[in-house]
Amino acid sequence: MRSTRSTDTDITVHRPGELSAATRSAWHRAMDESPEYANPFLAPEFADGVGRHRGGVEIGVLHEDGEPVGFFPYERNLFGVGRAVGIGLSDCQALVHRPGVIWDAEELLRACGLVSFEFDHLVEEQKPFGRYVTGMFASPVIDLEPGDGDYPAWLRATYPGQAKTTLKKERRLARDHGEVRFVFDERDPEVLHRLMEWKSAQYRRTGRMDRFARPWIVDLVDHLFQLREEHFTGVLSVLYAGDRPVAAHFGPRSRTVLAAWFTAYDPEFHYYSPGLMMHLRTAEAAARHGVRVIDLGRGDKEYKDWLKTRELRVGEGFATRPHPVAAAHRMWRRPVRGLRNTVLAHPQLREPADRLLRTVGSMRSGRGH
Repeated sequence: MRSTRSTDTDITVHRPGELSAATRSAWHRAMDESPEYANPFLAPEFADGVGRHRGGVEIGVLHEDGEPVGFFPYERNLFGVGRAVGIGLSDCQALVHRPGVIWDAEELLRACGLVSFEFDHLVEEQKPFGRYVTGMFASPVIDLEPGDGDYPAWLRATYPGQAKTTLKKERRLARDHGEVRFVFDERDPEVLHRLMEWKSAQYRRTGRMDRFARPWIVDLVDHLFQLREEHFTGVLSVLYAGDRPVAAHFGPRSRTVLAAWFTAYDPEFHYYSPGLMMHLRTAEAAARHGVRVIDLGRGDKEYKDWLKTRELRVGEGFATRPHPVAAAHRMWRRPVRGLRNTVLAHPQLREPADRLLRTVGSMRSGRGH
């Protein structure tokens, strides 16, 4: 543990496993007190999971009058270059704090031994990081009310054509392959591994990086699947036709927020659009289980435009303090992010890029890679 004191705030730095039960409880309380920090990716359990299977994770804890009031998870390398914990996997990043807590970004970096901090899904309300934000992006969400009727009814009224088509395909799936049933919280690890196999094949088919080719990500998902805590649960939802899994989703949930993380389906059933059925069934069941928001994550996808009820805004950028390592890292990383964002922001570029990736994926599959 390291400690730094300013005139107003004492900041201590810990490994995830060093946090006391009281500190973790204070972290959970801060999540409960502010809706913008209720996302499961901001929970100590997620930081702990990444730390177990990837390493380099530290947590800056802000104290006022001896009480922990703020929690800043990050990954740090030997040169002091930091990034949001689980960056590339996490769809929500922030310094989680109790209402009214005041903090300074440069002072925070100094206390944590960071020369820079890279983020790509930063909560919009993180004003001290505001001057370091290089871009803001939409992050669609689904608002759910208690019960199970309001959202499906809203969706049918807003998009009657798509809803009718989806229901028709679901009836056809049942006729062709057996009764369609849905399990919101499936505990069979074999189905979880089936989901990862489907998703891995999808990544390769579309020419994208196969996340599940990285053993630490597989281990992290397995670990989070086992968690059954009040503020964090790994939820596997599965759509069956007869006894056969057709589509599945795995994502973490807090008390009130479910993160849409990994969704995939058996390619043999692509004609029925089972992925969309999964999202609809998940939203309906999640409301019955106390979820109030489903976070679909940053990114432009047609299904997100259909499902969303509103959008949050998340930021991307690099918080830095004067240091040559920070300048070099920023010069290296920023052009890469800029090119990617240019492609994503322009449909006329995005579609050819997707076609190229699919072609590469097909070539790899043909060679047996």
